[in-house]
Amino acid sequence: MTERVEERLDLGSFDEKFYAIVGRGDENLKYFSQLFDVKISAKGTEILIRGEEDRVRAVYDFLKDIIKELRTSTLTPQEVKERARNYVRLKLEREETPREEIILITHRKKAILPKTHTQNIYVDAIRNNDIVFGIGPAGTGKTYLAMAMALAHLKANKVNKIILTRPAVEAGEKLGFLPGGIAEKVDPYLRPLYDALYDMVDYDKASYMLERNIIEIAPLAFMRGRTLNDAFIILDEAQNSTKEQMKMFLTRIGFGSKVVITGDITQIDLPKREQSGLVEAIKVLQGIEGISFVWFKDEDVVRHPIVARIIKAYEEFERAKEEQGFSKEGEGKGKD
Repeated sequence: MTERVEERLDLGSFDEKFYAIVGRGDENLKYFSQLFDVKISAKGTEILIRGEEDRVRAVYDFLKDIIKELRTSTLTPQEVKERARNYVRLKLEREETPREEIILITHRKKAILPKTHTQNIYVDAIRNNDIVFGIGPAGTGKTYLAMAMALAHLKANKVNKIILTRPAVEAGEKLGFLPGGIAEKVDPYLRPLYDALYDMVDYDKASYMLERNIIEIAPLAFMRGRTLNDAFIILDEAQNSTKEQMKMFLTRIGFGSKVVITGDITQIDLPKREQSGLVEAIKVLQGIEGISFVWFKDEDVVRHPIVARIIKAYEEFERAKEEQGFSKEGEGKGKD
């Protein structure tokens, strides 16, 4: 019999983040109790969780993840409930050891396979859904694994072509002012996708597929008016798409197509007056059949170990700045 335990988690203050987690009249806590099969109650700003050890740990880890996300994002109570449903479906129901299933063998005879639990979830989500959002920090394999899955689908004749697209906004340049044709204009922005492609396919074969339009590159703004059938489509850096661009892109998808959308909502380069299409899509599309959201964390970073440490250092720096700002604001309010 599993040992019964108790955990306490202090949410810190009665602000919008507190209410996003507990819900109106503790509605979310009641929902979590049923979903995770534990007893949850609130006393002040403290959450008390009682139940079997593995289930209590699951709720505790889930709430810690939500608290971390709320440091950089705004979530409604309904969105937090949706996160909980996804957590149970993708974590608690998949506790078996991750399968080391090879996605693709590169031209250098290197096997590409998921390296973390979240990457396993991501790959399975791509297999089983029409549209998958991979959201999280740089270096977690979102783009690389999407490219590997695209090439695997092409090799298995599940799709006829691969389409790579990305918003071209990072440098503040307009495509019309950049030299060359469409491929040359968008090339600097799609370089990470090229890097992944040339790492998996030899240069001559990749060039052949690009020349024959088996692999197509297209700036996001140029997708309007098209219907994309029997294609594997990767939208990279989606946090830099506008609301209008994201809606336009999602409504281009035709029969037999699969779409992977990647992005990091903490790295939005749009002008301040523009809302990110990725942020809006997260709010609008939760719970729709055929669409899956996979959230990557710092521990999923698979680049050089120093990358994870850099990401963590920046997060702690931003958190300290935010706390210092709240402190100064409090001091100001106390003055006459």
